[in-house]
Amino acid sequence: MRILRQKYVYVAWLILHFLLIISVSCRETLRLIAQGPTILPSSFKSYSQKAETTISIALGQHLSASNPVRQALATYLHISGIEASYGYFAPNVPGSYKLVFELHYRDGRVEYELPSVSSAAAAFRIAGLLDNIGRTRSDALREHLVKMMAQSIWREHPDVETVRAIFGSISLPSVREFEHGKRESYEFLYAYDFSLENEPPEPNDH
Repeated sequence: MRILRQKYVYVAWLILHFLLIISVSCRETLRLIAQGPTILPSSFKSYSQKAETTISIALGQHLSASNPVRQALATYLHISGIEASYGYFAPNVPGSYKLVFELHYRDGRVEYELPSVSSAAAAFRIAGLLDNIGRTRSDALREHLVKMMAQSIWREHPDVETVRAIFGSISLPSVREFEHGKRESYEFLYAYDFSLENEPPEPNDH
């Protein structure tokens, strides 16, 4: 009898595990369709956005950050590797985000830098990191990730006095829009200011 109960528990756990995998995969795919661009008609975007919101609610992502149900689900999704941005069964395909560093020198000079990479693999990792920054709902986590990237810029330019990190999203046109001459557009999302005194950055939200 005890062995039979254990089997029921294992079967229930496997069902829940695979339901979470399917839910996360569907959520990421629907999010990709909603944000575009895809080969699907633009009318699919609104339906995909509503469906993605419904799945996010089912996964507890609309609960408060301190809610124990949300914390338990988030912990399991991360520990099991399910929350690895699987969309259409492809892991962590990054979205279109851009981070620009505005460097201010003591003599008044201003320069602009992009995150530097040394290889194609590093470029992919940076793209994935920018995707995580853009999609996180936690202001504190987003601030921390941007600050880490700003510190690498500071090491390359030690004579810089202040750094402003400007984060935004790039919207690509659909195939039809591209044929009519529309090109990519940039939307400002956040900006963080860092100084030598290591004062906490003040975000300027869009």
